[in-house]
Amino acid sequence: MKFSTLTLGCKVNQFETGAMENILISNGHTPAKAGEGCDVCIINTCTVTAISAGKSRKAIRRLKKLEPNALIAVCGCLSQLEPDEIISIGADIIGGSGNRREFVNQIEKTHPCVLIDDPKTRKAVEELPVGVTPLCPTSRINAKTRTRALLKIQDGCNNYCAFCVIPYARGHSRSLPLQSIAAHAKLLSEQGFREIVITGIEISSYGKDLADNPKLIDVLSKVSTAAPNARIRLGSLDPGFITENFCKKISKIANICDHFHLSVQSGCDETLGRMGRKYKANDVLAAISNLRTFFPNCGITADLLVGFPGETDDEFEKTKQFIKKAAFSDMHIFPFSLRPYTKAAKMPNQVKKSVKTERAKAAASIATAMSLEFKQSQIGKTLDVLFERKRDGYWSGYSTNYLEVSVIAKRSEITKNSVKQVKITSNTRFT
Repeated sequence: MKFSTLTLGCKVNQFETGAMENILISNGHTPAKAGEGCDVCIINTCTVTAISAGKSRKAIRRLKKLEPNALIAVCGCLSQLEPDEIISIGADIIGGSGNRREFVNQIEKTHPCVLIDDPKTRKAVEELPVGVTPLCPTSRINAKTRTRALLKIQDGCNNYCAFCVIPYARGHSRSLPLQSIAAHAKLLSEQGFREIVITGIEISSYGKDLADNPKLIDVLSKVSTAAPNARIRLGSLDPGFITENFCKKISKIANICDHFHLSVQSGCDETLGRMGRKYKANDVLAAISNLRTFFPNCGITADLLVGFPGETDDEFEKTKQFIKKAAFSDMHIFPFSLRPYTKAAKMPNQVKKSVKTERAKAAASIATAMSLEFKQSQIGKTLDVLFERKRDGYWSGYSTNYLEVSVIAKRSEITKNSVKQVKITSNTRFT
């Protein structure tokens, strides 16, 4: 059977798609590109925003036209919440946000079906294969094509923020046991991956559901020991989780990357309160200060949500002043997207689309200036870079603090998946 995959959304979806590819390849099936006469097209959907949900629907319709004879198998958060709509679009096999092995099993049976459970009943993280399979050397997920690996340690969320559908789509927080995490990290290191990205829906809450109550720091210690030759990069963190003690502990882990992504959302206390976030703007600034104390050259990136219901011009001005103080190295900026199932969908004082667009542009302008300033600050410094690809006469890769770095390819000692120290001499964008 020839199959194609398409993933929309977060790194958790990317990890789960990779796991499904692994299972299918191990069972003797062949990966292909959509349009090559596939027997099955798998779409892993996202619904975190209205835009991402729309992209997921569009992808299903496009693949239905591109591969009219293929079985269309759809899973992910959108199909979890709106299975009837996914059926109406033309999907044949509909899975939700869990039970990936059974979803693959039904794909292999090629029988149309609907596999939707209640995510709140899930008690554990489904353990899925990591890394790559050696059974198909031409696979897109072959180790030779990858430099970093995703390692999912947690699923679900208990926060129920006013704007977010994820707890409804994925259930409550569940953690993968430490021994499984260590075994997976060891395998990834043995397969040659030089960077492991710790991912999950809300990794700051790791371990709260486990009997021995381990913490995220325990995960990092286990991964560092199991994969001493791999860099460890953290996924998104709740700013309220980043204490001085946490920063002190992780700074002692030799292979931790000095890049931290914060789920900030707003820099205004009133807006954060309506969002249901459990921290205030000054708490975020304190977290940033802690990180920079123990990681002086770290990159700090953030998510920002503008135009949340009730956000006034004055509140947005507070957010602008906040992000200037924070001096992020980069930002992901999203206009608020009204989603069914959430508290925010029913809130009064919805912000006009035109205003949200203007605010997103204003925040992006500040973010661009901050990013440039951070890049300029790196000139003259020496960074560890993991090289990933060669193009247009240059080798390119990412530093530990998450800057893309390019060097002239004539430096023959550079190879794909090698880590080298590079002195930064200029800030020039390569296309």
